[in-house]
Amino acid sequence: MDTVLVINADLGPLHRVSLRHAIRMLCRRVAEVHEAEPDRLIGVYPLPKVVRLVQYVVTKWRYTAGPAWSRSGVLNRDGHRCGYCPGVATTVDHILPRSRGGRNTWSNTIAACGGCNQRKGDRTPAEAGMRLRFKATAPTWAALAQR
Repeated sequence: MDTVLVINADLGPLHRVSLRHAIRMLCRRVAEVHEAEPDRLIGVYPLPKVVRLVQYVVTKWRYTAGPAWSRSGVLNRDGHRCGYCPGVATTVDHILPRSRGGRNTWSNTIAACGGCNQRKGDRTPAEAGMRLRFKATAPTWAALAQR
């Protein structure tokens, strides 16, 4: 277990932190163990899977706009699955290539394996004769927190 989910006092997901960070949060008493591994301890604390903040943290900005685009976010959104074939994705492909004005947005990028990304090159999927397996959409905060 390398990451721990942090949830707000109202049980809404916030983000993931390292196990080390989660233990520090417990020591500082800003969080409590909400869900733990059975029969496993780190010092006096059960090994946490999920920690809950003691005080509610206002996160209005999370509801006004979705998460910012990032390469790792695209790979997580797509579950590290290639958007063109059943392979494992390691790169991010621009549906409308950047050389043609395509931007780094959730709806213009999709996870792709190296071979498919290379094969598509500087073309749109239609021009390359490749079909997208799923639609590229902007994820919600909750969807990214589940991965």
